[in-house]
Amino acid sequence: MFRKKYVFGAENGSVLEKAASASVKNDDCLAETVSVTPGNLYSPDKGFGFVTEKNRREQELLRIPELNSAFDTVYWYQDRDLSFLQGDSKGCFLDSDGEIAGLEEMTGEPMEGEHRRIPLCFKSDVPCQGNYRVTVTIHTDGPMKNVIIFTGRRRLGFFGDIPGDTTFTHTMTVNVCDIVPRGKNECYEDKTLDVTVVADRPRISGILVEEADCPTVYIAGDSTVTDQSADYPYAPGTSYSGWGQMISGYFNDKLAVSNHAHSGLTTASFRQQGHYAIVEKYSRSGDYCFFQFAHNDQKLDSLKAQGGYRSNLERYVKESRERGVFPLIVTPIARNTWKGNDGTYNDLLEEYAEVCLQIGQELGVPVIDLHRHSMEFIIKTGREASKPCFFPNDYTHSNDYGAYFMAGFVAEEIVRVCGSAQEPAYRLLADSVTQGFGVWKPDGRIVPPQKPKMFEEVAGPEEVKKLLSEVDKLEEPADRASVLDMVIKTARFFPTNVYNDMFTDVVGHEWYAGTVECAYQNGIIDMALVQNREFHPLQPVTMEELLMFAINGYKSRKTLPESCGETACVYDDRCSDFARPYVRAAAAVGLIAADGSVDLKRVVTRGEAVELCRKMNI
Repeated sequence: MFRKKYVFGAENGSVLEKAASASVKNDDCLAETVSVTPGNLYSPDKGFGFVTEKNRREQELLRIPELNSAFDTVYWYQDRDLSFLQGDSKGCFLDSDGEIAGLEEMTGEPMEGEHRRIPLCFKSDVPCQGNYRVTVTIHTDGPMKNVIIFTGRRRLGFFGDIPGDTTFTHTMTVNVCDIVPRGKNECYEDKTLDVTVVADRPRISGILVEEADCPTVYIAGDSTVTDQSADYPYAPGTSYSGWGQMISGYFNDKLAVSNHAHSGLTTASFRQQGHYAIVEKYSRSGDYCFFQFAHNDQKLDSLKAQGGYRSNLERYVKESRERGVFPLIVTPIARNTWKGNDGTYNDLLEEYAEVCLQIGQELGVPVIDLHRHSMEFIIKTGREASKPCFFPNDYTHSNDYGAYFMAGFVAEEIVRVCGSAQEPAYRLLADSVTQGFGVWKPDGRIVPPQKPKMFEEVAGPEEVKKLLSEVDKLEEPADRASVLDMVIKTARFFPTNVYNDMFTDVVGHEWYAGTVECAYQNGIIDMALVQNREFHPLQPVTMEELLMFAINGYKSRKTLPESCGETACVYDDRCSDFARPYVRAAAAVGLIAADGSVDLKRVVTRGEAVELCRKMNI
């Protein structure tokens, strides 16, 4: 049986090794002991080590969130080293507060809102996919406040305070499993285990990794459930999170969580895109599988509540039972949505939640009614007071605080529904639920990180040309989604990992969902193009629409000449009313000829859109 102990510290770590050995419980069997110093950065050849900005830049696989800790720097710091490892006789550590202070001094701009921190990330190879019991040891000098330990793809293992001058240990069971990463079409093998500590001065003194034979909770779902990645400097309130990556904080170490939910998935695409095949391959008799869908199903005629949605869930239940896996259905988490006419709550998922309850009754499968719990909380708390549980300006996706809170509802429901179940396995699941780690609340205003002014201009025309060179089929008509993709690349924005359901005809699993969300969040889409909440992403783009996207992207990086959108020009009577200020601005900055020779109503080609983006020169 695989058993490895990592002992952290300076080069002369004998004092630390003794302390770590004494602190690990049940350490009776011989384990291979490996000394880890601050200079040990992970590489496949070495098989263990820290992951920092340096080796993440050098190793492509370390940049795929689902194969790692799911932490990475915000994009404007990606060429800068932020993690400066240190070591002493008590372990390896970062001075997170000191590094944040250094960034603030360098940029001249203090970080607003929550207290932000830099994570300490360690990675170890393991011999095979499966479950591993992981014991983390931290030998403290002074008290450590608000310590967070994540394992794997940012799944919660612990949070709380650690007293000073003590040896703290915490044991978690972690699942290592293959995954289909976001944006990839194939399954990636994964045989690595990640441990991340977040604190003002994060420290690791010892890690014991042991193979574990215990049940696994597999999770199938969408972006409200998935293991979301996080930028750092990290703050929980501005990090997307699904409840599936927080539910591990409510289980003891007698089982592990394997989360295969992904942004944009439906009951159909979870199977079609290869995610369910991984669950089928690795789940075994006695394991569990949670299914929570609906947010994306409801946009497709083929997946109506009483149609494809119902039949797909029933099929998952049947197939799970045939493999000896115990299924559980989770009703979809509620959105923070309200009616504009009378201010009452707008339940957009009622019929889907009802179908889940019907299936549970008809097939005798436990149903975790998260929809009811989350909706009752939102209604009782109110629209504004509920916002700290959601990512800023998002009414569908929770942040870390909200995901942990919602996972608590799931844990309560597991105890209620499974504690009295006839099958012993369901009662075992209920018995594995703990009380969690207490209340997790913001320590400041929830404010997204702002890019310092000194990083404003980072790409020149050659970089933009390289980004746009990937566009093929230049003679074909351009559609709205493709043009938005070009414009956000030119403006140096990044597609988001999640889609906020702003438009009813943009489904989260489509390639352009993150692009549309990014464009919407950054003011590139004029709502004059939207009717009945439909954006029509694949509709051909006219020249005046292209100029609207381009000018909004231009304004995000440069200042338009004063009053250029207000001064009359030769095109005024040749364009739509919504497009007039954009056309005037485009003529003023040279994106189109000022002599009136451009046909604004015709559909443009992809090649023409590329050339106009190059003219933006931002």
